[in-house]
Amino acid sequence: MSTEEFRNEQQFVTDLYVRLDHLRDQAERAVKEALREVGTGFQARLERDVVVAEQSNLLSALNTGENGLCFGRLEFSDGRDHHIGRIGIRAADAERTPLVVDWRADVARPFYLATGHTPMGLRRRRHISSRGRLVTALHDEILDLSDAERTGHEGADADAVLLAALDAARTGRMHDIVRTIQAEQDRVIRSPHRGVLVVEGGPGTGKTAVALHRAAYLLYAHREQLARRGVLIVGPGPAFLGYIGEVLPALGETGVLLATPGELFPGVHATGTDRPGAAAVKGRASMAHVLAKVVADRQRLPQTVPPGTGEEYDTLPEAALEIDHDDYGTLLLDRTLAYEARDRARATGLPHNQARPSFAFRIIDGLTAQLADRLGADPYGGPNLLGPDDVAQLGKEIATSPAVHEAIDSLWPVLTAERLVADFLAEPSHLPPHEAELIRRGPSARPDWTPADVPLLDEAAELLGEDDSVRRAVEERERRRRVAYAQGVLDLSQGSQSYEFEDEESEFLAAHDLIDAERMAERQEEADHRSAAERAAADRTWAFGHVIVDEAQELSEMAWRLLMRRCPTRSMTLVGDPAQTADEAGCGSWERILEPYVGGRWELVRLGVNYRTPAEIMEVAAAVLRSRDPGFEPPSSVRSTGVRPWVLAAGDVARAVGEAVAREVPAEGRLAVIAPRELHPALAAVLPGVRAGAEPDLGREVVLLDPRQAKGLEFDTVIVAEPAGLQPSDLYVALTRATQRLGVVHSAGRLPAGLGRAADGLLLRR
Repeated sequence: MSTEEFRNEQQFVTDLYVRLDHLRDQAERAVKEALREVGTGFQARLERDVVVAEQSNLLSALNTGENGLCFGRLEFSDGRDHHIGRIGIRAADAERTPLVVDWRADVARPFYLATGHTPMGLRRRRHISSRGRLVTALHDEILDLSDAERTGHEGADADAVLLAALDAARTGRMHDIVRTIQAEQDRVIRSPHRGVLVVEGGPGTGKTAVALHRAAYLLYAHREQLARRGVLIVGPGPAFLGYIGEVLPALGETGVLLATPGELFPGVHATGTDRPGAAAVKGRASMAHVLAKVVADRQRLPQTVPPGTGEEYDTLPEAALEIDHDDYGTLLLDRTLAYEARDRARATGLPHNQARPSFAFRIIDGLTAQLADRLGADPYGGPNLLGPDDVAQLGKEIATSPAVHEAIDSLWPVLTAERLVADFLAEPSHLPPHEAELIRRGPSARPDWTPADVPLLDEAAELLGEDDSVRRAVEERERRRRVAYAQGVLDLSQGSQSYEFEDEESEFLAAHDLIDAERMAERQEEADHRSAAERAAADRTWAFGHVIVDEAQELSEMAWRLLMRRCPTRSMTLVGDPAQTADEAGCGSWERILEPYVGGRWELVRLGVNYRTPAEIMEVAAAVLRSRDPGFEPPSSVRSTGVRPWVLAAGDVARAVGEAVAREVPAEGRLAVIAPRELHPALAAVLPGVRAGAEPDLGREVVLLDPRQAKGLEFDTVIVAEPAGLQPSDLYVALTRATQRLGVVHSAGRLPAGLGRAADGLLLRR
């Protein structure tokens, strides 16, 4: 490829990297100088931190561009041309001339949308392939057929670049698709819809890649808003998050929080497993009402019988708490006072912990009045002998009495979400007996939380709230201390002025002329320099600017309550495929998910082209779902490999899988064995470097997964073991993970009906 065009592109890319290196050196010098020259004052520290953050972000973007800095070129009929890349780079001239246009810019859209029928002003579109800093290939598409000029790099197959990317060996990590975004995908990525956008598509349609690139586009188009509030991406499991974890950083975006549904409550990492049926009970929306009743049960009245004995103690008017109050004898906290205090606290509409002070104040007032009546009673029936100051002093004593606070705690305790939910699961209430038994879990100081517990914890935290009055009082005292100190500094600076100007207006400005004590105190506060993603991960009440949910059909109604609280603006991108719903608590239907929150104000787009799965494999997988839904139509595969999936009946499935793996493992790429969880120990014994029960290392040549772990992933070769042990939706997922080759190993006589009907598409092995 020694053509002039090729040499020109190589020189352009070489010059780009010279500019890239220069910018990197500038950024590194700026960071070193900021760190070296920083002073001790707050303003100096702030300026240093700003410089370091800005230059670190620039370095991150520049390092992103290192791999495939420029991948395309647009030549317009009016003589304009633009190179397209992962990041935008400008020249060092006064006009800051663009050298490379960011793929997200509007001017780059023809690279993805232009066709011969609708050229969008283009005469030629060029795809540039590179390895590091070396250009390896050019592929030109002629869009203006009246233009006779040719470069020698025109290709007869307009999809050559796409097909080459699809056929490339997998590495265990998803790569960005900026070079090969298709028109239907680009329209979703740049959709102007600001509410809930649902992206539905079958296996291999690029749903996940589209969602990630949409996140990158939104961060580009709405940088100020989203950089401040952050973007949350929720994926089905740790393996999936590890698989997609490098996509957004490769596009220069690092301010995004990735989490599984089991990681959405700060301080809890849910790794436990529910018994069959338990997740479905926990996931129903009605659990919100159940938990509200559980909280109400903890707002008690004095009782004469222990809880749980079957007595309805609300009907026992003689019940009262006896409070030993030092030298004043016994005080009685009766049901009438407690009932009035409880009603007053509930009437505030505040969460449990935040309403507690109202309950406590009314109890303290009532006990103070009781004690005042006793101590100040006139034996001759006259008015109370205690004055207002005496009563106020009694109130202070009661308010600081440990015995009084112990009584208040017994009736209206401060609760945590973890303790409340753990107690509820140890002894479920307000549920039918069979459901209570399904979710019952023994008491434990450190519960083994499951993903289905996390929405319950979040709901409980919402019902309980946090009584932050003490924290706010401490913060206010500290703020006043800083203001007083700042005022003293300003007073000293004013008093130290020279008396030479005492009788005339000074031309010099003193500190107090520029700033007051309040602002000076604010500047002394330590700034929080964590990223939006880091702060959001630690804050349950954080409101994200945008939320993306992958495999959205799998989440329960309670999980959606949690997510909607995280995104009050309802700016969301939901990605999924109802046909792949496998979780027993999954909503499946988009209407069922969204109706309670946005009504009909959401938009649905469908992706219908399968870029991952070859036609031979897709036809076999589709037969599984057609066995229960004859009208099912899978997405249309863009390629055919000519390699038929194979099936093998074996007496020892694990041994047969081990032999098949040794035979099928690709020279390049990755192989996955997907099997029911109960078969994993036997399979791990015959697979090199694999441990049963461990999170899969997708960087290894061979990995062992169950279908839930495999969701959203893809491998060069897949071997499905004992398919009869998988439900149809899970089997459909397992069969559609392969990009090249698929094998099925089963016990004799245990081939699911769907696969049996697909026998014509299967190569039988003996």
